[in-house]
Amino acid sequence: MTDCTSEVERGKRFAFGRNWQNFSRLVDEDRIAAAQESLVSALAIDDLQGRTFVDIGCGSGLFSLAAVRLGARVHSFDYDPDAVATTIRLRERYAPDSDWQVEQGSVLDTSLVSCLGRFDVVYSWGVLHHTGGLWEALDTACRMVAPGGLLYVSVYNDQGLQSRVWRRIKRKYNSSGPLTQSLLVTGSGMFLTVPERALAVARSVTSGRAPVNGQARRARGMSARYDLVDWVGGYPFEVATPEEVFRVGRHHGLELRHLKTCRGGLGCNEYVFASCADLGPAKSSGASRRVTAVA
Repeated sequence: MTDCTSEVERGKRFAFGRNWQNFSRLVDEDRIAAAQESLVSALAIDDLQGRTFVDIGCGSGLFSLAAVRLGARVHSFDYDPDAVATTIRLRERYAPDSDWQVEQGSVLDTSLVSCLGRFDVVYSWGVLHHTGGLWEALDTACRMVAPGGLLYVSVYNDQGLQSRVWRRIKRKYNSSGPLTQSLLVTGSGMFLTVPERALAVARSVTSGRAPVNGQARRARGMSARYDLVDWVGGYPFEVATPEEVFRVGRHHGLELRHLKTCRGGLGCNEYVFASCADLGPAKSSGASRRVTAVA
């Protein structure tokens, strides 16, 4: 398997971890609460007490922390070493004594996945389509779900020609210098947000409130500014239709419990699948395995 750092240096992969490091400075109790709320809502649960939770592609570690706060025993891993370091720092700051393991690794690494076992909740939001092997990664995520468990994933929507255009933009971003990257982010931001901002300004005029800026908290506790950089630079980049994702879930005996689409537009479709049995605590080797993570 190729090395993440060398891929970034060769312009073959976006530096996701660096972007997450920058975002992590914004993490506070309000954003953590928003992340918790999004998990509770999508999973249709009150808490995760006694359950195991794996975060595939943990990024900043925000949603791993949200799962810890909800009572889960958490195992987080990410292919990008900067993301791993950021998650470790978040753990040290907010949950130093928790049952939360963090390590570097890829969902495409069969030796790693075979050691982790299965989990009550398998979580991977906006990650599998950046692995360079979407369908293998999704298949693996499905196989990590314990009997009675849940799979919570989001995958970029297939927009046909528009998706192919964005893939070219992403390739250009990662093979370019800082100036071109800045221009691509600025231009894409104007293209994507001008109608939204115009509406926000109009609302602010009538309400007397200032329009929301790029640092404001978004749904799930995210940031518009860093989400934009992630969108423009996010490569590798693959997409899927809901029907394609449904077929993979059905193949593994999983039943769709929650669906939130981007209405055929830009962004991710969000899915929660459940296995047939009632949800209960799983015996996962990953939940108890002690890992010495690279900081």
